[in-house]
Amino acid sequence: MPGPTVDSDGDQTAAGAIPAADPTLAPVPDPVAAADRRTDRAATAKTSSGAVPAAAVPFAAVTVVVLAGLAGMGPLTTDLYLPAIPALTADLHSDGPTAQLTLTASLLGMAFGQLFFGPLSDRTGRRRPLLIGMVLYIAASVLCALADSMPLLIVGRALQGLAGSAGLVVARAIVRDRLEGVPMIRFLATMGLVSGLAPILAPVVGAQLLHFTDWRGTFFVLAGLGVLLTAGSVFGIGETLPPERRHADGVGTTVRAIGGLLRDRLFLGYLLTGTFAFGALFAYVGGSSVVLQDVYRISPQMYSLVFAVNSLVLLGVTQLNGRVLVQRFPAPVLLVSALAVAAAAGAAVVLCTTVWDTGLAGVWPALAVLMGSMGVVLPNSNGQALTMAPHAAGSASALLGTGTFLCGAIVAPLSSLGARPSATVLGAVVLACALLALLSFLGLCRTAD
Repeated sequence: MPGPTVDSDGDQTAAGAIPAADPTLAPVPDPVAAADRRTDRAATAKTSSGAVPAAAVPFAAVTVVVLAGLAGMGPLTTDLYLPAIPALTADLHSDGPTAQLTLTASLLGMAFGQLFFGPLSDRTGRRRPLLIGMVLYIAASVLCALADSMPLLIVGRALQGLAGSAGLVVARAIVRDRLEGVPMIRFLATMGLVSGLAPILAPVVGAQLLHFTDWRGTFFVLAGLGVLLTAGSVFGIGETLPPERRHADGVGTTVRAIGGLLRDRLFLGYLLTGTFAFGALFAYVGGSSVVLQDVYRISPQMYSLVFAVNSLVLLGVTQLNGRVLVQRFPAPVLLVSALAVAAAAGAAVVLCTTVWDTGLAGVWPALAVLMGSMGVVLPNSNGQALTMAPHAAGSASALLGTGTFLCGAIVAPLSSLGARPSATVLGAVVLACALLALLSFLGLCRTAD
């Protein structure tokens, strides 16, 4: 089974990956540019000056931490308040389905916000959109903490997600500005090591916060984290997109660049693969709080423990993928295998609740396996997609983020459908998303030239 290959300049690229085009090419992809990406390997080792291999430019340690923190804004914003959902529902005199809209609103904000901040960062550079987004995130978090009604909280969550999307999309674009191929996937794994602590610690911290404060305190904590990341961005992140590589032609160029990416069969294939896989992940994130606490009668603290253990599995497999698996196996093999495992995990949840009635003892391990499979699928699908768009990294990152969070916003409520919470429904949604991801990859990536 072939492993990574090494080009003439010593830059490693995962087997089966498509070499990136020269960053100085025009920002609008077309068939000629797509062909160039497949043939011009020497161009991938140059920056816009043509002097320094992109993969040879390291990040300072503080930059790694800040980028990882920005990448963790999604799980932080989503997960910290999960144990408090029953409490805020009662306090605001609402019901469960309406409270679930606070999660959906945040995901929709993250989805569509990236379509704004990503292309904007391609036109103006990375720092300005990042700092604007972080300041708005702080203000939105305070609004959520002070909300006195469920509609106002939903609006605040939408604004919080929209503003927080700046950190998500710009962090990925910065990585693509400096790295490519296997080094890029390695760095994404390093970011995952730091940002992966967010979904592990967030529910645990959120549950413990409820001993000292009410649900509003969780949003004040998010505002404080926003302040820290804003300061880190000011002092720890420099501009990575020089003026000569920016798109200065306005919205029309941005629209054409996005359209060109969507017409690229390989990019679209990896985009859909990652999008549907993220849907399976968010079926778990959105439904597990209600299902595990209402169906299996576990406490918020026990739920935070289950969530933390499963997140540790995700974190561990992500590191295994970045440090070992991508060195030994082609990306297509890793993706097919991990997607099959994810589908099997969804099927196991359904079987454990409809055929075997194993209770939490069977459902918990199946969900842990699902989380582990995401540690392979998400970094590889995102890394492969970003490799194909060096000329529009911000727009490509925006499409990746928009697709995943939009799918998450749609899927999260589905996992709680029905008159009563159901682990069977949760497993069925996970299974459906995993199968859609697998079909997208097999139909668009494996059969592409």
